[in-house]
Amino acid sequence: MNKVIFLDRDGVLNVERGAYTFQPEDFIVVDGIVPVLNELKRAGYLLIVITNQAGIRRGIYTTEQMHGCHQKFQEASDHLIDAFYYAPGHPDYSASLSRKPGSLLFEKAIAKFNIDPGLSWMIGDKERDILPAKKLGIRTILVSGQRLSVADHQLTEVVDIPKIVLGNMPIIDNPES
Repeated sequence: MNKVIFLDRDGVLNVERGAYTFQPEDFIVVDGIVPVLNELKRAGYLLIVITNQAGIRRGIYTTEQMHGCHQKFQEASDHLIDAFYYAPGHPDYSASLSRKPGSLLFEKAIAKFNIDPGLSWMIGDKERDILPAKKLGIRTILVSGQRLSVADHQLTEVVDIPKIVLGNMPIIDNPES
């Protein structure tokens, strides 16, 4: 079975702007994330993005524009990402099990890539990124200044991700513990 690092997109791979990011020129890669992903890839992890993209359903941008942003990241990272899974729905229009905090996209990736959830991680910047992973037995890292007790580990900088995942530093459990 394979091990994977699941990644949220906005706020983890690219800078969270507080608005939909769908133009490649607005898609700014987070400082330090590419070397982090290179290190995790060398350690044998698949890298899979799980992202909500409600702006598609709301008519703000197109699937092609979203793919343009993903292509920009692939070019900036020498094509490190193994797969992008996205949920284009929006709760104002219809319910979706694919949207985080739903777990359907995780389940699809687990089946397709023969993933062992117990060897895998989810890295997100919001509670909705963490909840579906926890449900499936995937360890979690919240990268945010926000303190949430739901994540297994919390960091403020993406550059510290390998220290937790690869065990290069003492693991500091949830700050609520």
